This record gives sequence, structure tokens and C-alpha cells, in this order.
Amino acid sequence: MAIAVIQDFNGATLAQYDTAVAKMGIIPGGKHSDPGCLFHWAAQTAEGVRVVDVCETREQFDKFIDEQVVPDALEVGFPNPPTNTFYEVHAYFT
Repeated sequence: MAIAVIQDFNGATLAQYDTAVAKMGIIPGGKHSDPGCLFHWAAQTAEGVRVVDVCETREQFDKFIDEQVVPDALEVGFPNPPTNTFYEVHAYFT
């Protein structure tokens, strides 16, 4: 079942996000490097950076975040790993 994940990176900046995304080989507007990611967006919030993903499964998301996102984000200066909120997706459109 597809899941939606809201990731809040408190204290992070969009410049750090852009650096982490480039480090992962992801080109804005292009394909996501995780084939299980169906949709992704990011925005600045008052607290930091919010990322929202829709993924095919929780297991795919967990693997990608643990192996690539968190290590790369911390390496480029994100002050904390994200706080994640999960939802089962009823429907999504592309």
C-alpha cells in the first residue's frame, strides 16, 4: 500500500536541502533516485524544511531514508534527522 510521509527537518535551510538533493544525484523536475518514490515536494517552513513523499511502500521509504537521506542530510549540515509522520494513501494522481 502506498504511504505519504511528511518529513520535518527542523533548523534546516533550502540551501542545505538543495545540496543534499544534488549529492543524491536528483535533478529538480527530473526522476527521483528512489524508484519507490512516486511523488516528492519540499518547502521552507518557519521551523526549517518540510519534505513530503508518496512512496510505494513503507519498507522502500525506510530503506531510502536510512541509507541515503539521513546520512547525506547530516553530512551537508542539517542539524537533525527528520521528524516523520506517516499516512496510508487512499488515492494519488500523477
